Amino acid sequence: MNSLMAPSVSTNREGWKLDAAAANAALEPLDSIDQLRWGLDTFGESFALTTSFGIQSAVLLHMASRLSTSIPVIWVDTGYLTAETYRYAQELGELLPIRLEVAQAEMSPARMEALHGRLWETGQPDDMERYLQLRKVQPLDQAFERLQIRCWASGVRGNQTDHRSSMNVLDAVRGRWSLRPLLAWTARDVFYYMQENFLPQHPLFAQGYSSVGDWHSSGPDLGGGDNEAGTRASRFGGLKQECGIHLPGVMGEGI
Repeated sequence: MNSLMAPSVSTNREGWKLDAAAANAALEPLDSIDQLRWGLDTFGESFALTTSFGIQSAVLLHMASRLSTSIPVIWVDTGYLTAETYRYAQELGELLPIRLEVAQAEMSPARMEALHGRLWETGQPDDMERYLQLRKVQPLDQAFERLQIRCWASGVRGNQTDHRSSMNVLDAVRGRWSLRPLLAWTARDVFYYMQENFLPQHPLFAQGYSSVGDWHSSGPDLGGGDNEAGTRASRFGGLKQECGIHLPGVMGEGI
């Protein structure tokens, strides 16, 4: 574990170190909202959600709002999100009683472009990686530190990317626990949950987007069938499927 991190991040609210195998065995039979409830009960004030206000984000936000309105919901605003996403975030924030925490990079978009150029345009994987670290991963990890988060829940699903297909419901990610209550869900599950609970769709859903992030690195689906990895092929200039937020990194090894 990174020496700058408190040694307690791998423990529950009572200070007991968690056993990942035992925790996953207990979590897998539970439905999604009970997995969320487990996270809240186990970690208390050190439990959070992350959201992108993307195509499927309303599902997890709705579930969390039914459990508690005090759970921090961390939104990484890169400064490059689509106009539709900013408006959708406003809509969901007014509809659902959530505690929104916005995480942003210390370096503004204009300053980054002046110093480093438009990193997403070069076609170089290293430049895209630098962009994602500056605008997404580092701001999120700093928010975790500020809020003293030990475990965070996200809406990732196993059939979205090759990496996600190998995930457990609970895994170590950069020195914290990552909980995935929607891991076994399909796009159809998401659609019907939103219909049944009268949740509005992201405006770009009707334009063929199944995944949306920054305006310069998102596009309508390129196909992919039941394995939804193809729906992310338009992300990050086709250079990557993952932005890095859900990747272990060196700090995840210490839990």
